[in-house]
Amino acid sequence: MIDSHCHLDHEPLLNDLSNVIQRSKDVGIEKLLTISTSFESFSRVKELIDRDEMIYGTIGIHPHESSTNVITSKQIIENLNENPKIIGIGETGLDFYYNNSEKDKQISSFKEHIEASIKTNIPLIVHSRDAEKETFEILNEYKKENIKILMHCFTGSKQFFEKLMTLNSFFSASGIITFKNSLELQDTFKSIPMDNILIETDSPFLAPVPKRGKKNEPSFIDFTATKLAEIKNISKQELIKKTTSNFNRLFFN
Repeated sequence: MIDSHCHLDHEPLLNDLSNVIQRSKDVGIEKLLTISTSFESFSRVKELIDRDEMIYGTIGIHPHESSTNVITSKQIIENLNENPKIIGIGETGLDFYYNNSEKDKQISSFKEHIEASIKTNIPLIVHSRDAEKETFEILNEYKKENIKILMHCFTGSKQFFEKLMTLNSFFSASGIITFKNSLELQDTFKSIPMDNILIETDSPFLAPVPKRGKKNEPSFIDFTATKLAEIKNISKQELIKKTTSNFNRLFFN
């Protein structure tokens, strides 16, 4: 298995990293992708990728941080070139639910990340909340560029998924698919082609059932994989094999 999106630089994961890594290996995880959300976060990510061969990282500014962490595509590319284990750009995107940053700052930051992704052919990790229309419209402006798009922790509508498929996007399932009130999302994942699905924890957030309410960690991805296999009506082994292959195809091809 591969956890395609976690935040190892957040507590309580950071202080317990050796045990977190060991528990990940114990359930069969082979790679962890730890995600940058700010300049400060990226400095920690650079240290984390040297802690274990299974840990990879990204460079990016979360939409929540885009007012105070202004980054250019040039800066993103320079940081990408620092270490071959920095394999993704993001997480970036739009969050009009919390609006922790001004909308225009979020949009500007998102476009800088997109430009960097186009210039480097490195996957773009997208966060979208209460911004389906705007997220798609911006990505669609660059349709001819064939960006490698990963919609992280996808909770969007079926219509949003269908539009994003015209851009050959990938969709990552988080622990949210295990929640009792996520029937609509489960139905959407039934429709997403297996070639376009990844799995993630977004730990330490969004712990899956039966760990809901606890601090999430990468090893809990096992519960998400079990539920997603049930949704897709395939064996867990097949689900793990396919999502692992999809991750490696997206990030290493």
